[in-house]
Parts: sequence; C-alpha cells; structure tokens
Amino acid sequence: MEVLSSRILLRPVDPERSREFYRDTLGLAVHREFGPPDSPGTVFFCGNGLVEVSGRSDASGASTAELWLQVRDVAAEYDRLVAAGVTALREPRTEPWGLIEAWIADPDGIRIVLVEVPEDHPLRRDQR
Repeated sequence: MEVLSSRILLRPVDPERSREFYRDTLGLAVHREFGPPDSPGTVFFCGNGLVEVSGRSDASGASTAELWLQVRDVAAEYDRLVAAGVTALREPRTEPWGLIEAWIADPDGIRIVLVEVPEDHPLRRDQR
C-alpha cells in the first residue's frame, strides 16, 4: 500500500466547541475548511500530520482514539492549557522510556498526550 496522505478524523459531540478547542486553545493552524458555513469541517495542521474535526457524534468519550503531540516544553504547554481551563489528566513526568509526558483531554474526553523528547534521549541521536 502506498499512502499518499492521512489524517485523524474526530466526530465531536459539539463541533463548534471542538473547533474552538483545537484552533484557539491548543493553537493549531487551520489547513482548510469545507462544507456548509454554519457547520464547517475543519482540518488542522498537527506537526507533520492533520486532524480533521467534522460531523457530529452522539456519544462523548466513546472513542479509544488518542492524540500524541510532541512539543518543545511539556511543562509550559501543560501549565498554559490548564490555565485555559483544559481538563488535566496527569501532570508532566518522565516515563521509564525517557520521554516527558503529560496528559490532557479534549472537550469530548479524547486523551491528548503531550510529549517532550529530552536532549539526551535516543530519539535525538543519529541512529546511522
């Protein structure tokens, strides 16, 4: 299979609330909007991937999907998001595998893992 493009699709309970969360609270840039002006689908840039918020779901928190977002400073982002009213699930801490992680949730309860790769972590070394 040759994958030419991909994105994560989120079907929120309250589409406008979720668009505001991903655009305004997380600060993701908009790649494109589509559909009717009163309820557009929105595709956000998310590092080297895309997240699409479109449609609607009847059940909150029913998904087992998670987002993994690498950031430069987990503690600073976590503090900023908690101050903005985002649901905090777990404060930043260094995992046994060496990454610094904090967990938050989007408005529908989808877990978002904020990850920082420390300078001395193997992911930062040239593996050739």
